[in-house]
Amino acid sequence: MNDADELPAGLGKVATRALALNGITGYAALTERSEGELLALHGVGPKAIRILREELAARGQSFAAPR
Repeated sequence: MNDADELPAGLGKVATRALALNGITGYAALTERSEGELLALHGVGPKAIRILREELAARGQSFAAPR
């Protein structure tokens, strides 16, 4: 994985850890999950979702549609 794929440093440690424990360590994995799925993870809250949404948008990507 290169630096461009790594999650943003501004994301809190708890949210980063929660994502990593669920196999989400880069932006590609985020596009496979919906906001609701991520919010259901303990440690991932609205602020983390906002940061990730903005980072994905800057890359022309988005979260998966709700299932």
